Amino acid sequence: MPVKFIGYIGFNDRSEIHDSSKSRALDRDYVEAAAIAQEKGGFDRVLIPFGSDSPESQIVAAHAAARTTTLGFLIAHRPGFTQPTLAARQLATLDQLSGGRIAVHIITGGADSEMARDGDRSTKDERYARTDEYLGILKAEWSSTTPFDHDGRFYNVRQAFSQIKPTNLPVFFGGSSPAAIDVAGRHADVYALWGETQAQVREAVSTIRTAAAKYGRRPGFSLSLRPVIADTEEAAWKKADQIVERVRDLRSAAGAPLTGHAPVNAGSQRLLDAANQGYRIDKRLWTGVAALGGAAGNSTGLVGTPEQVADAMLDYYDLGIDHFLIRGFEPLQDAIDYGRDLLPHVHALVAARDAEPLRAAG
Repeated sequence: MPVKFIGYIGFNDRSEIHDSSKSRALDRDYVEAAAIAQEKGGFDRVLIPFGSDSPESQIVAAHAAARTTTLGFLIAHRPGFTQPTLAARQLATLDQLSGGRIAVHIITGGADSEMARDGDRSTKDERYARTDEYLGILKAEWSSTTPFDHDGRFYNVRQAFSQIKPTNLPVFFGGSSPAAIDVAGRHADVYALWGETQAQVREAVSTIRTAAAKYGRRPGFSLSLRPVIADTEEAAWKKADQIVERVRDLRSAAGAPLTGHAPVNAGSQRLLDAANQGYRIDKRLWTGVAALGGAAGNSTGLVGTPEQVADAMLDYYDLGIDHFLIRGFEPLQDAIDYGRDLLPHVHALVAARDAEPLRAAG
């Protein structure tokens, strides 16, 4: 099966190794440069993130889409703050205007404190139940040829109908809690994981496939990683160590904790469990930043030469991963480096792997 690469466009050229107090909330020049660089680098899509205090993801995606011609956009979207009928029309409109280049990444939300910033005081289980209903309505708007009614726990609509339909708008979904698993099985076209160990990924793929099979579905799987590459393995690990020390220094200066983390969402708990197994796991899974920051988001990586990292990614491909979401700690430069040095190696390894059954059969 072909493998797809998802890049990342934040809102400025900063990451955990930069002093955030010196960042612009939205750097238009960076957004445009990152979109163009990742299109030229061969990325299939780029993720536009969502946060309760950050610029609005759909608007940023619309601007970047207008500056590119083939690059796809994975728009992080949180259910519950926009009516699903309206969200369906917004996303379908953007999909049509971009020439069918839109996908949506459903972020239900885990931390009560973040949800409260937007006035949402629902519990986690309530949020996943709402997401389930929300996605059902969203998809009905996209597919229904006649007006429909919906009577539910969270939404009630009458004669809902959208004249505009998406070309082909995949739904990505993340969430590791028990409440999330059934929703993922019912709705996800691609289930998204953070960069866990091979054993954890094998378990997650099996769990989601079982949940999806109940609905006659078989989703793809995306793995999020922060690759650290260099000309030699020694140089790559030195670079990774320097990143860890920079993160440590910035967190210490800000008074942020370095240990004793107790994340509230299941995905971060799983990632922190991996970090607790060691600084380096499996072939070259690196957990240094995840350990310092409490695994708050995509924070593990693969370290080595481009060839070595590509080989480690092939191991995950063999476990069922068919999308890799990758971003670096120097966002723009790393994206350029990945497109030039890493993506071609992974594509070559995957093509060779896919050809093996054909050779055996011949």
